Amino acid sequence: MAMPVLKPERKKQLAAFQKTAGFKFKSLELLNLSFMHRSVSNETGCRVNNERLEFLGDSIIGAACATLLYRQYSDKTEGELAKIKSVAVSEEVFSSIARALQLDTMLLLGRGEELSGGRTKKAILADTLEALVGALYLDSGFKNAFAFISRCLIPEIDRVTENNYHRDYKSLLQELCQHHYRIYPQYRLVKRSGPDHDHMFWMEVSVNGAAYGPGTGHNKKSAEQEAARIAYQAITEPATPPV
Repeated sequence: MAMPVLKPERKKQLAAFQKTAGFKFKSLELLNLSFMHRSVSNETGCRVNNERLEFLGDSIIGAACATLLYRQYSDKTEGELAKIKSVAVSEEVFSSIARALQLDTMLLLGRGEELSGGRTKKAILADTLEALVGALYLDSGFKNAFAFISRCLIPEIDRVTENNYHRDYKSLLQELCQHHYRIYPQYRLVKRSGPDHDHMFWMEVSVNGAAYGPGTGHNKKSAEQEAARIAYQAITEPATPPV
């Protein structure tokens, strides 16, 4: 498979990324390929893109996550492990990890995908993480790929189990705000109703001047989680512009 020749500027960018990610590729071309979205090949006529690496990486991450869960939770049943895995190995989690690794800055996109906000799309970010793992496996073997996956997934698995197999949207939103806006989300109680034994809370969250929610719950914590979910999904899943 013929891969594009790397320019010096791109080589420097890839070298800097490796330092941040904590690994070193023998083949920079393979690493670069993991970031090449199909929109590039569609527009340029170049046949290579990261879809085959994505296919490979998906299976490797699944096997690594299953191994981590099997080792870490000897007291849990197959059904419980499957629930944790279904949340940990998901587009939402992968896209969050991808943003933390700044894969959005490394992506190679076609002009059309770039203009449509491809760097912020969760599906593209998640697919790129899978492609990166596939490339790392081919370049350095399963041991190194497993070590990288473990660093990325163990904190996510811990969050999932701590929140009864659900995503911790407050943590996700806080990470997103710090990464993009260098601020913390602000929560506000909108109203409270109901008798003492059955309160209902309405919470709103403000992010970068915009208010989201309200989220509702029988306590402030659950209402804040719901408000955070509304805000996180609104920010990471912008409405598709009209054609």
